[in-house]
Amino acid sequence: MNESAPTRVALVTGASRGIGKAIAQRLAADGRKVVLAARSEGALNEVADEIRSAGGEASVATLDVSDADVLASGIEGIIETEGRLDIIVNNAGITRDNLALRMSDEDFMEVLRVNLLSAFVVCRTAARSMMRNKFGRIVNIASTSGVVGNAGQANYAAAKAGLIGMTKSLARELGGKAITANAIAPGFIETDMTASLGDDIKSRIMESMALRRLGQPEDIAAAVAYVSSDGAGFLTGQTICVDGGLTMC
Repeated sequence: MNESAPTRVALVTGASRGIGKAIAQRLAADGRKVVLAARSEGALNEVADEIRSAGGEASVATLDVSDADVLASGIEGIIETEGRLDIIVNNAGITRDNLALRMSDEDFMEVLRVNLLSAFVVCRTAARSMMRNKFGRIVNIASTSGVVGNAGQANYAAAKAGLIGMTKSLARELGGKAITANAIAPGFIETDMTASLGDDIKSRIMESMALRRLGQPEDIAAAVAYVSSDGAGFLTGQTICVDGGLTMC
């Protein structure tokens, strides 16, 4: 980053563990001031302490992304406290997997509310600050399920596909203000979400991947670090599949 440039402030939702934690750590290591957001204040403080111990800047914001009004107010509070918000990484998400014929309306809508509506609320609120500063990086963590679908995940795939479409629309709406919007679509990453998969399932998945291994949270963090950088100003409206060659999307 140019020494004369301001320190970029980055918000990462779902930052208390897994992919979100790795993203926050990478952005902090790259010189960003990172605001860590999730519901668990204790876990967030642990991540913030790790970042500070490594020489980075981090603060904590306890946010419930399932409540749109509270979320919008929380984002506004972050902007007021920090004075700016340059980078947002919408990573928070849940799963409520089941076959479509057995899936309840409640499970379908809850996943859309947490995985899609919350990202929209964050983008809409943060975009105002980005427009004033004529700089912004919107990064939405989608999924290969939103690109190719996945049995038992009609709700999750719908939310992630919606996130990809929303990202493209935001890229067109905000590009004139030097704000980019891109989606990162992880494949199978070693996190709590995939820990429950049996070894036989993992083996079958890896056999279908060009790189023959599951991804690490740091693989996703590296992609986010690039698309959110000052040097990625000509990259927008894209979906980047970081999946070890699973989908070749």
